[in-house]
Amino acid sequence: METERLLFRRPTAADVPAIFERYASDPEVVRYMSFPRHRSLDDTRLFLELSDAQWASWNTGPLLAFSRADGSLLGAAGLHLDTMLGAGTGYVFARDAWGKGYATEALTAMVGLAAQRGLGALSAICHVDHRPSWHVMEKCGFARQRVLPRHMVFPNISPEPLDVYLYTRQV
Repeated sequence: METERLLFRRPTAADVPAIFERYASDPEVVRYMSFPRHRSLDDTRLFLELSDAQWASWNTGPLLAFSRADGSLLGAAGLHLDTMLGAGTGYVFARDAWGKGYATEALTAMVGLAAQRGLGALSAICHVDHRPSWHVMEKCGFARQRVLPRHMVFPNISPEPLDVYLYTRQV
């Protein structure tokens, strides 16, 4: 799948070092993510196993986002099916890719992918303090539905479940 500036594809074992180096091991990048910061390549290999299982079960999952200009890994986005009618989505980008519109471009692509798959709705959640993320969601037509109190653990912040915003969008 391609957009104006991004090329998306399923992760492979050859991507493990780049995933680790570009974003998964960066504490600032993963601060508001639902997965713990990767401390070794083994952590990234475990992500790849989980990704492969998701793809095997649902024929969808994480997609790496590469620059079409130079082929460098910028981050990831993807869909995870909640039901046959709806899916969740999210994104993560390396720190040097922040502020360049890649997250907006990636989320727009995920909306398009969901439409191609015949899904009726997308949902996304984010930590209530992660203003850049909810700004991207709102730019992409997602509507904030409500706060889900103590809904998700953000292991890079706290072991306790924290509040999140729930966003949805019809596809």
